[in-house]
Amino acid sequence: MLKKKSGYVVAILGATGAVGKETLEILEEREFPLAALRLFASKRSAGEMLFCQGKEWKVEELTPEVSFAGVDIAFISATDNISREYGQRLGAAGVVVIDDSGVFRMEVDVPLVVPEVNAHALRTMPRGIVSIPNCTTTPLVMALKPLQEAVGVKRVVVTTFQSVSGTGAAAMDELMNQTKDLLAFRDAKAEVYPYQIAFNLLPHIGSFNNDGDCSEEVKIAKETRKILEAPMLRVTATTVRVPVLRCHSEAINVELERPLKPNEARAALAGMPGVIVYDDPSKKLYPMPLDATGKDDVYVGRIREDESITNGLNLWVVSDNLRKGAALNAVQIAEHLTQG
Repeated sequence: MLKKKSGYVVAILGATGAVGKETLEILEEREFPLAALRLFASKRSAGEMLFCQGKEWKVEELTPEVSFAGVDIAFISATDNISREYGQRLGAAGVVVIDDSGVFRMEVDVPLVVPEVNAHALRTMPRGIVSIPNCTTTPLVMALKPLQEAVGVKRVVVTTFQSVSGTGAAAMDELMNQTKDLLAFRDAKAEVYPYQIAFNLLPHIGSFNNDGDCSEEVKIAKETRKILEAPMLRVTATTVRVPVLRCHSEAINVELERPLKPNEARAALAGMPGVIVYDDPSKKLYPMPLDATGKDDVYVGRIREDESITNGLNLWVVSDNLRKGAALNAVQIAEHLTQG
């Protein structure tokens, strides 16, 4: 935990990226106790002014010569290389590092945290670093946690439908430009993704391994086991990029240890902090990206029995990947650490 103070000096590495800007918005919305803000980005963005909590803050170029003296908390939302270079350095210097990359997630001495699920993991931070999960893992474990506590979870099959904002601003621009071009009967250019994303789906996120799994699929399985403290939990994933600007959706099939009726599952999920049950098929109520965009909560619907297996349950989950999937989760961790 951080020493209790009236205000904290916060640094954001990757401040001008999609997650960095979202972090600024959330720090303002939640009135995080800021004493000062240090914003860092590449040389291209240096000098830009960003607004937070009634002040404008100047973006600095991130270089090895930069001093982080006096910084209490550093959010890193940049590249894996930046996390490798600065995460260890800042943690060793006494700065609490909250890292958004996959660099430290599976290291045994770095907690991987979703506060609603495993805030207790923050009690031990020997390297001064805490990781936040992949933006698809977070809503998954928030939906699984109350089921795990109620009856136990044996196996999870998840298919994700991930928006282009998960790749960054350039991917969002590419989707918009391709859509405009195709509607104007022009050829669509693919630069960020290997194929056209507009009016298309890509069952490929990350790199493929020798078994044909994408790196994103492997991350989901490993991170879910670590966060739920269930090393033997069977998890398999298929990850799909979809032509949606914001919010990731997930079709989740769960095999439970003991029977749980859909209404009992709804009650368990409704009692989970940060989860909203949005589920009434008779009124065509189910979560959609349009519902979750800009929202903090994880939306769960289409809760129903799977009669093809014993104790099977199907869920449909939607969450804003830039908020709870990234920036909000990081800020919540900072809040937890500052509250003693």
